[in-house]
Amino acid sequence: MFFNARIKPILPGLMLTLLVAFAAKLAEHAEHVLMGRGWVESLVFAILIGVVVRSIFGLAPVFCAGVQFCAKTMLEIAIVLLGASISTQAMSNAGGGLIAAIIATVCISLFVSFHIGRALGLSKQLSMLVACGNSICGNSAIAATAPVISAKSDDVAASIAFTAVLGVLFVFALPLVHVALGLSPAQYGIFSGLTVYAVPQVLAATAPAGALAVQVGTLVKLIRVLMLGPVIFTLALMGGRQNNIRLPITQVVPWFIVGFVVMMAFRSFGLLPDIALLPMRTASSFLTILAMAALGLSVDIRSVMHVGGRVIATAILSLLVLCTLGLLVLIILT
Repeated sequence: MFFNARIKPILPGLMLTLLVAFAAKLAEHAEHVLMGRGWVESLVFAILIGVVVRSIFGLAPVFCAGVQFCAKTMLEIAIVLLGASISTQAMSNAGGGLIAAIIATVCISLFVSFHIGRALGLSKQLSMLVACGNSICGNSAIAATAPVISAKSDDVAASIAFTAVLGVLFVFALPLVHVALGLSPAQYGIFSGLTVYAVPQVLAATAPAGALAVQVGTLVKLIRVLMLGPVIFTLALMGGRQNNIRLPITQVVPWFIVGFVVMMAFRSFGLLPDIALLPMRTASSFLTILAMAALGLSVDIRSVMHVGGRVIATAILSLLVLCTLGLLVLIILT
């Protein structure tokens, strides 16, 4: 009875979404084999493949329930598991001045990027997605923020797709900045950690400058990632206000945000066994890819292309703001 009522309706869409997700992983693997490294993440491939499948074949009603389940529930579970990969231990390895500078950079970037998007005609949700992706940790921040602000699938797909491309191009350009500005390895690490979207991209960008740049860049980036929890928690609280009435916290903070914070606390206090961390990180990663595949299958490509130019402009201008803030931090700290 339970199978027929709850599981059976989502099976077709779940299987379709799994196929798209596995195709995305294969595409990423092929990229590594052919190019020697990965420039486009599998979750971006998942969105693109999902969009192509939806555009060519459409989405029959029989698939809708399962696709929606993956886009929402699977993503929420992935966000909870993501908390297990974040430890506040990074805070103890950085000085107070650097921590304050990172927090200020993220907050200012969020504010300015959001208003750039609004000025260019983007919706509040899409502006916030681009702002969070630009200011915190790229695609992961966008994916984590989307359910909190009730973002549409088209907005999530557009922000991830265009931000991902810009992020890759920026990684190529950063070594030129290093040479042009004559930054020391430590300075370059700080600048990279403050401006690059994803942790793997920080590693790729800082590797040419040596081990010190890699270590500093990774530390700064991890502290930026730690801002994800407070930001989405704040957005959840803000989203719960209606008619200037503050609702009880139990009504405005989604369960997966609580789960994210709890898992992060467990990791920070050493309550999660080390042997469990890799499986949880892997599960979170795959469930996120699965959710992005579902989002791709839900996307109307015409809507994405309609806002494409404005999203690109917002992302570029926001990145320039972030770079300016990064240079100011270097001036203040050095």
